[in-house]
Amino acid sequence: MLTVVLAGFAIIIVGAVLVIVAMLLNNSSGSVSGVIFIGPFPIVFGAGPDAIWLIAISIVIAVLMIVLPYVLRRRSLKG
Repeated sequence: MLTVVLAGFAIIIVGAVLVIVAMLLNNSSGSVSGVIFIGPFPIVFGAGPDAIWLIAISIVIAVLMIVLPYVLRRRSLKG
């Protein structure tokens, strides 16, 4: 189990490094956004020309992460 978690972190780090290197080599401005959860409260941030779309997608994903466990738990208790 620990191996799978470490492999997941390694893949994420390699992907982030590849994106940063590609942006630096192409001299292009990139967009960045993210969500940080502190307890049940999401903090959404973003910067760049396409940040509005990335922030909107981040908010949708944050809402799904909050709502989906309750919906699935309710469904599993009924059936």
